[in-house]
Amino acid sequence: MNDAPQLLVEQDGPVLTVTFNRPRQRNAMTWEMYEGLFDACERADADAEIRVMVLRSSSDKAFIAGTDISQFADFTEGEQGVAYEEKIARITNRLEDVDVPTVAAIQGFCVGGGLGLASVCDLRIATPSARFGLPIARTLGNCLSMNNYSILIQQVGPSVALDLLLRARLLTGEEAHASGFVAELCGEDELSSATDGVVQTLLGHAPISMWAAKEAVRRFRRMTIPEGDDIVARAFASEDFHRAVAAFAAKEQVEWQGR
Repeated sequence: MNDAPQLLVEQDGPVLTVTFNRPRQRNAMTWEMYEGLFDACERADADAEIRVMVLRSSSDKAFIAGTDISQFADFTEGEQGVAYEEKIARITNRLEDVDVPTVAAIQGFCVGGGLGLASVCDLRIATPSARFGLPIARTLGNCLSMNNYSILIQQVGPSVALDLLLRARLLTGEEAHASGFVAELCGEDELSSATDGVVQTLLGHAPISMWAAKEAVRRFRRMTIPEGDDIVARAFASEDFHRAVAAFAAKEQVEWQGR
């Protein structure tokens, strides 16, 4: 049995690093991991010494491959999906709210909920092997909350967002960099050094100026989020979603019925 912590939170002077450490499951997020990330955000804001927060993975195979799908096994109605998306919004919004700059260092799969978390970080550093996407149209048949749709649209624009969502394709590291989503693309063996370089740049800049920029962008995003619980409830209540969760557990293909 592997007793290693699923989430590592370590401080080195002014830098707080959160490492996702569930490599065999491609860092699929459990509620324990989500809550640990929330607590790390609280810590970043409570400690005046901390000036940058870094999110990374212990594996080069995945940054985060979404939420652990086994947590959907007992879903029977749409309101459970609404409650789930509200819990996810609590985490993503808290990460977005962190006062200090946040940097995501990404290799491998960054999909589903992992893409949502990376998207609310201020800067993303990635390698060509990184893969970004929201393949729910071919995996579970569910949907995002309006909060998470707004994050995606803000970061990549409506055209790329619809391409990712409808075709369920994954952007390569190069494509994500060309779109502006990834701030810096580096070699496969250079992610740590490239991230350190970005961190050192941020440590040399005015904290209040950076906070003001973060706060302005956050306010612009949240001022335009419409209601969407009806959309979430319909998707999570669908027969397709329930069949897809069961098919995932059985490692079988799902046949979509549109209901």
